[in-house]
Amino acid sequence: MENQVETIKYTPEKAKQNALAKLDLIRKWQEFRRKAVNKLQADYDFVKLHNSSDSYLFSVLGKISRGSLHRWKASLDGTEDYTRLIPNYKYVSVNEYRTCLTDEEIKIFMGLLLHPNRICIGKAIALTKYKLKEQGQSFIPADITFRRYAKWFKDNNYDKWVLARDGEKALSDKVEPYIKRDASLLDVGDILVADGHKLAFQVINPFTGKPCRATLVGFLDWKSTALVGYEIMLEENTQCIASALRNAIINLDMIPKIVYQDNGRAFRAKYFTCGSGSDSSKRKRGAFVGEPNSFSDDKGFGELGFYGLYAKLGIETVFARPYNARSKVIERFFKEFQEGFEKLMPSYVGSSIINKPAYLKRNEIFHKNLHQDYVPTIEETIKMIDMWLKFKNSQPCTNAPNMTIAEVLENRKKQNIDISLLDDLMLATEVKTIQRNGVRFLNCDYFDERLYGLRGKVLVKYNLFDLTNVKVFTPKGEYLCTAERVTETHPMAKILGTVEDLEDYKQKIQKQQKLKRKTIKSVKKLLTNNEIKFLECHSEFISESATQETLKQVQGDNKFKPRSNGVQKINNGEKSLPIFKNNSEKYEYLIKHNPSDTWIAEFKQTKEYKLLYE
Repeated sequence: MENQVETIKYTPEKAKQNALAKLDLIRKWQEFRRKAVNKLQADYDFVKLHNSSDSYLFSVLGKISRGSLHRWKASLDGTEDYTRLIPNYKYVSVNEYRTCLTDEEIKIFMGLLLHPNRICIGKAIALTKYKLKEQGQSFIPADITFRRYAKWFKDNNYDKWVLARDGEKALSDKVEPYIKRDASLLDVGDILVADGHKLAFQVINPFTGKPCRATLVGFLDWKSTALVGYEIMLEENTQCIASALRNAIINLDMIPKIVYQDNGRAFRAKYFTCGSGSDSSKRKRGAFVGEPNSFSDDKGFGELGFYGLYAKLGIETVFARPYNARSKVIERFFKEFQEGFEKLMPSYVGSSIINKPAYLKRNEIFHKNLHQDYVPTIEETIKMIDMWLKFKNSQPCTNAPNMTIAEVLENRKKQNIDISLLDDLMLATEVKTIQRNGVRFLNCDYFDERLYGLRGKVLVKYNLFDLTNVKVFTPKGEYLCTAERVTETHPMAKILGTVEDLEDYKQKIQKQQKLKRKTIKSVKKLLTNNEIKFLECHSEFISESATQETLKQVQGDNKFKPRSNGVQKINNGEKSLPIFKNNSEKYEYLIKHNPSDTWIAEFKQTKEYKLLYE
């Protein structure tokens, strides 16, 4: 096939137009001559009329002579074949270029021009001419000759030019054809596109109180192009992504079918993926238009027996190719977000050194004096983003004609999702210690009655969109309670406070008394009546010396054998039991010295034993 293409004669389009115009002009000339008596005079008159007219043939052929007409007529030889009027010039094809540059000069010049350091054309020409002079060459081509060749090579070998100078990613972004995807075939909620975006303005770090650039992780609905869920965190990690997905599901009130997300380290963590390890499941997750399967070489997905959060919710995961921004439609949203929202923030610092504002540059005293040093908190930032999203959703939707983004979003089928089922997607990074007022998080106390009496480490799950309560779990992931934020009380509610202040004070006092009664009631259930009386008697009336005297009297009477936590005399001259502070000390002592004692079996049936040892 290649040989067949090479044998085809190449003729420029301009030469064809000239030949067709010559044929038309010869026809008119012959018709003009037939009407004239003097043929010679007719030839001169026809040439004069043509050269003085503004016809189309004159615009193509220009001025002609009588000899040209006769020469063209002779070339036709009585035929109507216009190709006979095409000059037999050696036309070069697109892949060829006529130049006076030798092969050695082209080799030196293109070796510099195609260098990955991207040497400019002017510098490559200067270096080429210098090297030719060093080699002793007498004739050096002009600069314009080199420039014309470079322009021809770039226009006709743009793929080679880009790959050699810019690399494979530039070849993929600038030269390779792309696939157009029809988003009108989707429904709202079918595919959510996820990615992280480093904010170009500063917010207040809630943990340190200092300004910082946070990360926005968003989930965009492909059909409506609306940002249905997002989370703002200090860094892009798996927990931040999970919280953003939770917000997206709550706002949509439906679980998406597919999540199409970034190929970053946080998104590809095994925290999200189903590690079944089977080839069929990998092909299923990687089956997407224009996206290859890249799961086989990722060790994080090959661990057997691990089921991630996406698989638990029935969501298929598809990952974009690395460094392929055109495959993620959310990149367009982030660009609009930066231009329409981030640049309006007073704490805008730019996404790089190139586009930072003037007040951050050196010696810009005027702009520094005009700048307002206001940095919003995360809560304020969330409110402002929601206001901007309301404006964004009022714009026309690109995937649905004659409808806005909000109107397309409203046409979804809601599923009435139970929010409690999404607790696994809440942020869970803070490990706290239970104190008197519960757990302390972000300079606030969170308390619930089920935390009363507990000490130790717990796991706090929270959502920055709602900090009125946090969920508390054991370090093993078992749910304990939902702790409410503790509010402060008026210092003199009864006299100076309002009715609400007084009622708040009364409820807190009642809660304290309720918890105290609960503790007393629980302790009484753990001990028998005789044990309580014995402990009360010894704690109020018996001193340490009196206790020793009682021990001597009891040791002298072999018949007295009380069954309490106090003193017990054993027959046959055995040693007496000491006084124990509680039942656990007595249990430990008897297990070690007298494991056959019947008191041990009775103690194992009590709630105190089950609480302490089981």
